[in-house]
Amino acid sequence: MSVPEVLIVDNPARFVRRLTLNRPEKRNALSNALRARVFEALESADNDPQVRVTILRGAGPCFSAGYDLGGGAAPPYPFQTAAGAGHWSRHVVEGCFKVWDLAKPVIAQVHGWCLAGGSELATACDLVYVAEDAQIGYPPVRMMSPPDNQFHAWLCGLRPAMEMMLTGDAIDGIEAVRVGFANRAFPADRLEAEVLVMAERIAKIPTDVQQMNKRSVHRAMEIMGLRAAIRAGAEIQALALTTASSRETFAKFRDGVSGALDARDGAFGDYRTKG
Repeated sequence: MSVPEVLIVDNPARFVRRLTLNRPEKRNALSNALRARVFEALESADNDPQVRVTILRGAGPCFSAGYDLGGGAAPPYPFQTAAGAGHWSRHVVEGCFKVWDLAKPVIAQVHGWCLAGGSELATACDLVYVAEDAQIGYPPVRMMSPPDNQFHAWLCGLRPAMEMMLTGDAIDGIEAVRVGFANRAFPADRLEAEVLVMAERIAKIPTDVQQMNKRSVHRAMEIMGLRAAIRAGAEIQALALTTASSRETFAKFRDGVSGALDARDGAFGDYRTKG
């Protein structure tokens, strides 16, 4: 029996490439195999003269529920990162900056769950459009660590970022736009069409001009310290994984991912334990 392709690539409009995370049975959990395909496809689009903008979305009920904690995060990794303490957090941040540093714009099309590593992938994109009922959060702060890619304060500001970090609660698409995580929110049944309209609008501008437009915004953020701050956040995340609570959480994952997630979220009555 053939193994389904974990990433579907199509061209829905002139100059528009679309990448679809295709592990719906796993809520598009980001295994290293899937991450490798995403980076490969993004780099291919960046080098293709027939592509001016890329859309990244998820198949099935959600964008992505995060990294694959059921064994999919084991080596081999999509690219080389210096070994040693903090390897994983540095690796994640380097992956996000790989997307950040592409010449061509990347749009995240977010519906359903967009959690943990899935939210980090979305924030690495240049534009984020969400379904109004999307659920975006970073629940690992409850028992494990802050994000590898600590984007919250930069995108959302001090107070919203602090609330998300201290509760692990999810926000919906409308709130995500209000606090600055996303550009615009649409009803779920209109999201795909609206994203394609925006992609086609962006694709009207030639790449040699557009890459400068993109970099001008990024350089302004970097001068304010974004790149250094996210690197520092990765080090804090690595340090957090040495705490007793984090080690206890990882031990529970070895006994089963579902049980560990239920233990994490049961007291809050959300995510898997809601209802």
